[in-house]
Amino acid sequence: MAAAGRGAAPGARVGTGGETEGGGSMGNGSGTAVVTGASSGIGAEYAARLAGRGWDVVLVARRADRLEDLALRLRGETGAAVETLAADLAVPGDLSRVVERAAARDVGFLLNNAGINGYGPFADLDPPLMARVLDVNVVALTTLTRAVVPGMLERGRGAVVNVASLLAFAGSLPPGPLPQRAVYAGTKGYVVAFTRTLAAELAGGPLRVQVLCPGLTATEFHLSTGAEPVPGREPSVHREGGMPVDEVVDASLSALDTGEVVCVPGLRDGGPIEGLVAAELTLRTAARLRRS
Repeated sequence: MAAAGRGAAPGARVGTGGETEGGGSMGNGSGTAVVTGASSGIGAEYAARLAGRGWDVVLVARRADRLEDLALRLRGETGAAVETLAADLAVPGDLSRVVERAAARDVGFLLNNAGINGYGPFADLDPPLMARVLDVNVVALTTLTRAVVPGMLERGRGAVVNVASLLAFAGSLPPGPLPQRAVYAGTKGYVVAFTRTLAAELAGGPLRVQVLCPGLTATEFHLSTGAEPVPGREPSVHREGGMPVDEVVDASLSALDTGEVVCVPGLRDGGPIEGLVAAELTLRTAARLRRS
């Protein structure tokens, strides 16, 4: 297990599913990075950071105007080749277009950042919105990961970062002040389990796989349930505030460079995550003993 992070931004980075071999910085570019949810927040900041590190970038989100604005800025500031791909990942045809681009041989980095919250009481949740949350947060993320991993393994290099949430670890807590979030938190719990299990499967190989679990972050995420994107061409920040996005990305890139799997920005001590791993082992062991 790794100790607490000592990078530019505080972040505990714990290898809970195995660590990859090889050195060097996966954050430094050699090829193309596909970034979903790139029109604002963590996605936009991550895309800018990757472009600055030498990656060409494919920006994916619903809001074409924001993507074009970001692409123009990144081309001017970094000289990177930047593509825009306006797509709604809950729409099968749009997802297929992104999958096709992500599976191309030049892609060496995938950031699965796109996500919507669908907040509200579960009994009142609109079924189409519930389906959209599952499609974006689970189906698209899994499908895109499947699209990139075989080629990355063949080429012997690559990185996948899946964005989850600290709400994945808050299942026992009632709403207030936390949001009413049963479906959203469930999807992020899936992202944590999926990414850690995939990392364990690929341990010892050339890929870097990370699940990024930020807490409240200063983005516009809480301004919409996700049925429609936040309006306006200029990104905004919800009134709840939170950790600046640059610190979240700092923690993620620092963790990625060391090949560690779980990144919790702002967590200075890896003990809580190590305790979670120990609790999982205790549960499995106890269940086996009871059956024997």
